[in-house]
Amino acid sequence: MDEQRTPPPKPRPPRKVKKFELKLHFSRKRMLLWVIILLLFAPFLLSLLAASSLEEEISLSQALSDIEAGRVERVEVEGEQLHLIYTDEEQRLSRKEGTQTLIEVLEASGIDPQSVTIEVRDQSLGRVWWEILGTILPLVLMGLFFLFLIRQARGAQDSLFSFGRSKAKLFSKGKQGVTFADVGGIEEAKRELEEIVDFLRHPRKYSRLGARTPKGALLVGPSGTGKTLLARAIAGEAGVPFFSMAGSEFMEMLVGVGASRVRDLFNTAKKAAPSIIFIDEIDAIGRMRGMGVAGGHDEREQTLNQILVEMDGFTPNDNVIVLAATNRGDLLDPALLRPGRFDRRVVLDLPDIEERRKILLIHAKGKPITPEVDWKKVSKRTVGFSGADLESMLNEAAILAARFGKKAVDVDDIEEAAMKVKLGPEKRRLQSDLERRMTAYHEAGHAVVGHLLPFTDPVHRVSIVSRGMALGFTLMSPERDKYTQTKSELLDKITALLGGRAAEELVFQELTGGAASDIDQVTRIARHMVMNFGMSDLGPVKLGPQWDTTDLGRPIVEPSQISEDMQAQVDREIRKIVDAAYKKAVTVLVQHREKLDAVVESLLEKESVDGDEFVKIMGVPKAKTALDAAKPGTGRHPAKATVDGEVKAPKES
Repeated sequence: MDEQRTPPPKPRPPRKVKKFELKLHFSRKRMLLWVIILLLFAPFLLSLLAASSLEEEISLSQALSDIEAGRVERVEVEGEQLHLIYTDEEQRLSRKEGTQTLIEVLEASGIDPQSVTIEVRDQSLGRVWWEILGTILPLVLMGLFFLFLIRQARGAQDSLFSFGRSKAKLFSKGKQGVTFADVGGIEEAKRELEEIVDFLRHPRKYSRLGARTPKGALLVGPSGTGKTLLARAIAGEAGVPFFSMAGSEFMEMLVGVGASRVRDLFNTAKKAAPSIIFIDEIDAIGRMRGMGVAGGHDEREQTLNQILVEMDGFTPNDNVIVLAATNRGDLLDPALLRPGRFDRRVVLDLPDIEERRKILLIHAKGKPITPEVDWKKVSKRTVGFSGADLESMLNEAAILAARFGKKAVDVDDIEEAAMKVKLGPEKRRLQSDLERRMTAYHEAGHAVVGHLLPFTDPVHRVSIVSRGMALGFTLMSPERDKYTQTKSELLDKITALLGGRAAEELVFQELTGGAASDIDQVTRIARHMVMNFGMSDLGPVKLGPQWDTTDLGRPIVEPSQISEDMQAQVDREIRKIVDAAYKKAVTVLVQHREKLDAVVESLLEKESVDGDEFVKIMGVPKAKTALDAAKPGTGRHPAKATVDGEVKAPKES
């Protein structure tokens, strides 16, 4: 029989030496702190211990009484201390006051100095040093303690001695991983900034032709369009030092700190020239002067004045380019925007369809995507999305796919993510059957009216699933990017928005508060048409607030200066537009009540209906316009569509 062998012992896992060393290092620092605190209070502790080990201390009057009574055999004088040795060999301690000797004290008290033996002994050197240390050592230890605290805070930028230093972050070449290849779309802005980077890389190429380096470039655009991303790309592309700082980081509670940090930032950049300074959200310090409550001595205005001087003051700033980003370019001070400071103003708009496709392809890298995903269709679906919205959409799609255990992101995930980014996540509310039916008729009213009007966007999805604050939604996405809107488009948009309220009244003879958001949008659009766009019988007259320029060059807003009679006419025009649109919505729904009921039944069954299925239920395609075929100069409205989708041409004038 074979001998059984015991299995070898399992190897022990390696000890985490690094973690132990970190803990040891942390304990040493804490131990050093406790040692300093202990030494700080050591003299007091030792004095208490020493006092407890000495003779019993009595008052001077008690000592004189004992001497007069003859109970004291000998008194040893040591400075101000009196060591009394009694006849029973007991020792006690007392102290005399002032500069009088013990003999003078006895004589003043009427006691014969010959009645007691008096011995004078010199103070011991140890006691002298102890008194000196007891006085000086606490002060020395307190100084060392505060020095230790200052050394611990020396590396922090918010320490006691660094209020005036800039908090700019330095990015050297290769430290920032984003380049221009990682920025999709905005080709014009990239071209402008690539030229600035080329200025710093090859200055002789431009100087031999008499060109000077631009002093600054201002990036202006809505949130999420890629201003900060472009700055990060410049930091990754530039072969020069790149200093990044937010506008709010200049401001502190102390007066003059902002201006001091501006000087420190530019001095640092000049020493590293050629270099680039990037100030994010510059509107925090670059707003128009004279608008603050503290007047010309406002801390923010002092910081702005220092930036103006550093960018183009008495001493010119060479080989330092300043980039800044803001989404409120209208609030910046005119002196900051003039040539010589920010020479270039780069405007970043929302991406168009081709730019959205490029952005989607960039953010799709590293994510498994099914072959069925058509990025052209997705880019058409995401009209109005910014670059940040698209990145968030794909990230939400990946999270959604992982939640359901999918191996790749498909079309449904992207569609749901797009809805979540714009409208919020789904919320399953407990509604009664009547509330669900009323919500269905409300949303179906929007969809039916919008589908049968020629100047509205096509219906993409109708749903009675709650998202955000809404109980349902009707998504009408444009087929292409739009940069302007006509009067007909605005009127039809108002009519489609009122379709939900019209459906409620038509079916239930009742009104709900679900149309509050629709009414708010309708009123704002109608007011803009009358007061700002000149799209009413009042004519092309600006009736709203106006921008004006003072003698100092500062744009100011003048309030609307119209009479009460004109304001009443404005209100009547707004009411006329809204009433006409509401009547039109009711007429459309009355003529197509069967289609409205069919859409509602589908919503109650499926909760969501996409655009293709909605068109099948309606039975007629989206109403078309003949706006492109309208003859200029006819003075008539272009071809309009009837409510059944048939297009009729206008009559000749």
